[in-house]
Amino acid sequence: MSAVICGSLAFDTIMTFEGRFSEQILPDQLHILNVSFLVPALRREFGGCAGNIAYALNQLGGAPLPMATIGRDGAEYAARMKSQGISCEFVREVDDAYTAQAMIMTDRDNNQITAFHPGAMMQAHVTRIKARSDIAVGIISPDGRDAMLQHAEQFKAANIPFVFDPGQGLPMFDGKELLHFVELATWVTVNDYEAKMLSDRTGLSCAELSKQVSGLIVTLGAEGCEVWVEGEKTLVPPVTAKEVVDPTGCGDAFRGALLFGLEKGWSLVRCAELGNRVGAHKIAFRGGQNYTLETINSI
Repeated sequence: MSAVICGSLAFDTIMTFEGRFSEQILPDQLHILNVSFLVPALRREFGGCAGNIAYALNQLGGAPLPMATIGRDGAEYAARMKSQGISCEFVREVDDAYTAQAMIMTDRDNNQITAFHPGAMMQAHVTRIKARSDIAVGIISPDGRDAMLQHAEQFKAANIPFVFDPGQGLPMFDGKELLHFVELATWVTVNDYEAKMLSDRTGLSCAELSKQVSGLIVTLGAEGCEVWVEGEKTLVPPVTAKEVVDPTGCGDAFRGALLFGLEKGWSLVRCAELGNRVGAHKIAFRGGQNYTLETINSI
């Protein structure tokens, strides 16, 4: 069975700042902010939430169906996914735009500053979700605003259970819109910062939000994650990486594992346990790594 993954395909430019952002940004001078960061390390990767989640799910043995758009410069990305056995059935090329681009800078404390150009992603809503017997689950990760709104409605109409994963797209929506996403979704997953914003905008606590869906996961970085079901919280302990090399994409790796478990009918806690292991594996390596169950069990 397959998982439809709605979100971005992007080229990531990843930079490492060897200092701390907090030492360069003066809080009392934010009104005239003018800073420059020296980044000795720089690399380019195939990224975007849909691409990253699809990669992790595929490595675990799942069947991802990324639903995303690429621009006139995206042929290399599509070819790469096909070479890995990832279907591009729902990947559409937009001729008059660039593929989405993310510029990500990480400091020594693993804080990140990101600039994102959406490009072709802004036309992602053109592709529609329809009921199909081989599709078991879906996820809405950060994407074009219209795409996120419309795909949520389409998942519900097609009776496909899905995860609402707003990520960095959460600020695009007001409280009423976010409540509607929650009403349509089967599960919700956010990090701790996003959980606070989601609660502030909807007026509902994590316990209250979890009663609206089958479960809510709040990831806590190195502290593991919280699984909320029917108002009750379970803390799923972290898996400590042998070495912290690069946190970029760890959240998406977690979500690939989440989809893998959901498609198999696992409990949300068991899904989160696998997510923590895959996330720890990702943070210890740079670039694409093997997420097979055998390798992550060796952590």
